[in-house]
Amino acid sequence: MSDTTTTNGLGTMTVTQIGLVVRDIEKSARAYADVFGVPVPPVNLTDSLEHAHTQYRGQPSEARAKLCFFKCGQVSIELIEPVGAPSTWQEFLDTHGEGVHHIAFEIKGMDEKIIYLTDKGVPLIQRGDYTGGRYAYTDGEPRLGVLLELLENFR
Repeated sequence: MSDTTTTNGLGTMTVTQIGLVVRDIEKSARAYADVFGVPVPPVNLTDSLEHAHTQYRGQPSEARAKLCFFKCGQVSIELIEPVGAPSTWQEFLDTHGEGVHHIAFEIKGMDEKIIYLTDKGVPLIQRGDYTGGRYAYTDGEPRLGVLLELLENFR
């Protein structure tokens, strides 16, 4: 059995999040909470372009999303409802419907990790900032069947 904390080109093998795109986050959050037997977590709206500096497919984007997190041990289940402008979330919903959008890893050295993944055929799709860090989605779908999200927290 391999050690889940072993480092690799990403610097980690520890999954921190599984993201699911949904059409109605309030409805989905209630369903997950009911099945899990927990309270419904708060739903938050991501920051606007001027704070998030969102780029989608290399262009600035007004893309926003409603987010809700269920903490499940070391892994969070993130529900994502796209709002507004084109985004990886809306593209996924339009192409696949609701479902697993990404697997996330907390990393250090965002730019070098993006280069590493691009060299492996897993190019950048979307990136942005959030309070306390930044994120990047890379297109692992052709090679892995799912997008990868990189999370770099500044703590």
